[in-house]
Amino acid sequence: MKSVITVASIFLCVAGIACGQEKQEKQEKQEKQEQQHEQEGGLFSDQPGDQPGGLFSAVSQLSPAEVASGWRWLFDGTSTDSWRGYRSEAFPEQGWSIEDGCLKVAAGGGGGDIMTRNQYGDFELMLEWKVSPGANSGIMYGVTEKHGASWQTGPEYQVLDDAGHNAKPTDMHSAGALYDLCAPSADKVSRPVGEWNTTRIRMQNGQIQHWLNGVKVVECAMEGEDWAQRIAGSKFNAYEGFGIQPKGAIALQDHGNDVWFRNIKIRDLSAPMPGEINLFNGKNLNGWTYHLNGEAMMTEVWSVTDDGVLVCKGNPIGYMRTIEDYTNYVLKLEWRFDPEKGAGNSGVLLRMIGEDTVWPKSVEAQLHSGNAGDFWCIQEFPMMTDEARRNGRNTKKTHFAERPLGEWNEYEIIVNGSDITLKVNGEILNRAWEVQETPGKICLQSEGAEIHFRNIRLVPIK
Repeated sequence: MKSVITVASIFLCVAGIACGQEKQEKQEKQEKQEQQHEQEGGLFSDQPGDQPGGLFSAVSQLSPAEVASGWRWLFDGTSTDSWRGYRSEAFPEQGWSIEDGCLKVAAGGGGGDIMTRNQYGDFELMLEWKVSPGANSGIMYGVTEKHGASWQTGPEYQVLDDAGHNAKPTDMHSAGALYDLCAPSADKVSRPVGEWNTTRIRMQNGQIQHWLNGVKVVECAMEGEDWAQRIAGSKFNAYEGFGIQPKGAIALQDHGNDVWFRNIKIRDLSAPMPGEINLFNGKNLNGWTYHLNGEAMMTEVWSVTDDGVLVCKGNPIGYMRTIEDYTNYVLKLEWRFDPEKGAGNSGVLLRMIGEDTVWPKSVEAQLHSGNAGDFWCIQEFPMMTDEARRNGRNTKKTHFAERPLGEWNEYEIIVNGSDITLKVNGEILNRAWEVQETPGKICLQSEGAEIHFRNIRLVPIK
């Protein structure tokens, strides 16, 4: 009897170890997949672009998804053609140089500030920077040459050795701050001297966002009474035209210290994406068909206003969908709910395949108020998401990013091979991988509430 118990105990122990190993292997696989997506994310990741072993490729490449999204190089490690000196048509002959694929401003070099040759209104800018001990610099935007220096018209994203200046994370002049106008958040992560920091600046519809190393550290409106008061309470009130230009250049500051920049890329959010296809023409429902519960006609549920807004009444339940199939693409659209009629529910169905039904086999990018950025897996569409945020068919967004009820929001949905990324108002909220790659329809749901759409457009990823 004793030997039987011993054998049984050994069996249970081995089974327990095997079960534990299987669970650990599953968890490690999940973590490896998520890390791989962070590393391979390109424009979808705010992490520095070092290669394994700390090596950096001097000539970087934009991914097909980045190209489709409208990104272009301002500095790719080889050329300064996109830049010129402030109040000069030429690039500085001193002070600035290309060093190991980086754009370096030298201490005491006397090069002065540099600025882009093009001007931008709404834009998204990404770059990496590192500083020498005690260094100070900045990235200005909305710059004109009205005054003697770029910072006298252009608001500044502060570049700084925080430790070298004894700056607290939330100081108005610390790294990532909107200099002298808006302090960064307390959860800011600034890397020390000699290490690369990643910056993202997004300006759209009067809203400015500063990101530092993947964390949004500043967001404020660059218009209205609040903005006017911020300027009035700062040193910039002495400079006419500061912070109010509809368009301007991007500038990098020479503050007299060694500072390095690299991987500088931008996309013009005011311009169409390259090769953009308008799925909705703002006039009629050409290119779309529908499926509804009951016998209602498409025009009883969807209509187009004189100012090009697509209005969905929300009843009966169903969807309108593209006639054409799409496989890999960047999809952008704007939506809002009517504040007088209240919040509601809808969604964007991706790679819809099979028969028309409520609801068809697809991946849903959720539009339910308060939950935009969630995934829903419909009819067991093959896909993987973060297990920690997944509950059955639903995978919750990482955080909330919607505008107040009644204001327009923007969805940017990147469907690329086996990956899908959801961005709401410029913020990455969700990712899926191992998604079945198949041509399919794009659907807009009618799901019980009035919802408005506009600017529905797509660029194939090639």
